[in-house]
Amino acid sequence: MQCQCTWTCCESKMLKPSAFGSSFTSSALLSFSKHLHTISITDSVNTRRRGISTTCPRYPSLMASLSTVSTNQSDTIQKTNLQPQQVAKRLEKFKTTIFTQMSMLAIKHGAINLGQGFPNFDGPDFVKDAAIQAIRDGKNQYARGHGVPEFNSAIASRFKKDSGLEVDPEKEVTVTSGCTEAIAATILGLINPGDEVILFAPFYDSYEATLSMAGAKIKCITLRPPDFAIPIEELKSTISKNTRAILMNSPHNPTGKMFTREELNVIASLCIENDVLVFSDEVYDKLAFEMDHISIASLPGMYERTVTMNSLGKTFSLTGWKIGWAIAPPHLTWGVRQAHSFLTFATCTPMQWAATAALRAPETYYEELKRDYSAKKAILVEGLNAVGFKEVGVVAIPTSVFYLNPEDGKNLVRFTFCKDEGTLRSAVDRMKEKLRRK
Repeated sequence: MQCQCTWTCCESKMLKPSAFGSSFTSSALLSFSKHLHTISITDSVNTRRRGISTTCPRYPSLMASLSTVSTNQSDTIQKTNLQPQQVAKRLEKFKTTIFTQMSMLAIKHGAINLGQGFPNFDGPDFVKDAAIQAIRDGKNQYARGHGVPEFNSAIASRFKKDSGLEVDPEKEVTVTSGCTEAIAATILGLINPGDEVILFAPFYDSYEATLSMAGAKIKCITLRPPDFAIPIEELKSTISKNTRAILMNSPHNPTGKMFTREELNVIASLCIENDVLVFSDEVYDKLAFEMDHISIASLPGMYERTVTMNSLGKTFSLTGWKIGWAIAPPHLTWGVRQAHSFLTFATCTPMQWAATAALRAPETYYEELKRDYSAKKAILVEGLNAVGFKEVGVVAIPTSVFYLNPEDGKNLVRFTFCKDEGTLRSAVDRMKEKLRRK
């Protein structure tokens, strides 16, 4: 007979393996997950002798009405009444991310996924080979907290080529587990509860969630189609001496907007006037099509008040590696590193060595990358221009989730084109078949 109990914890006390006796692990399986725990005990185990009883008197969290079902091999006892999900109040409003939801729906319905922005093609061989070599060379233990020295230097060199700014790789570069962690470390390290932070909507969904975790007061300025230009007068009336920071993203996700030099100059002027910091997410800097990317840190008077955040994933089609970084002057880097130390402490060592090789790629790599993505973009834009919308088996992202006021995004959807050309053409063909305008 096999006895199986499944439950969710309803007490703050965690079960300890020692409670079941030192020999428990040799004859029983104790499995923990985020939401439910399962104990499976074979008939060779004397459960009462091992400290377990079916009523579990020592652990009220296990007490519940049990139902018995038969299997071909044994009887199974299962607890069926699950407890309500629990979450801190600051995160109550946030659900499963829209990217996860839509990717799950794509799988469920056999749809082509143009929603979540991960490539369905692999990164360059020379970078993957560098990762394999680093693993074989034994570079597999904890890295230095703020980054492998060679990688920090590669980041600083790349930043100088891109922005003209020379930074100290030891004092001004912090390696993080993806740009999302760079964002979190920056916010949690530099924002206090009650601090006012300005966002431009629509925005990447982690911005609002992380600011909520920090206890920030969010003020939002909406960028509206067709050009998603910054409403300058609204920005001037919103920013004040009470504003701690502006969190911005250019090239912009999800609209693709590029902040113009004129817009950046206005932001810079207002930040200097009101002593405001800028947190600049620039993960798409190598995927700029209509104009050249400008890092706001490169504008006069802005480096000393800017944290520039970036990552490897988008540029090298290696999103699963989660390699990111934050560049900031020493007085801001201190806060970023303090938070980083207690979030992840260090980032994957062999992947940092591989990322070093990636950032040292010749300029021809970036030129080819832009050509490839320009061709993919053309396929999707042509297809979207040819059709309207209804259910056709292609997943996009509804942009209402990227606004504080969901109504602002109700008429927009977000498509990604970081897919191979065959996938993009298949998606366009599906849309044309079902939606071609009459």
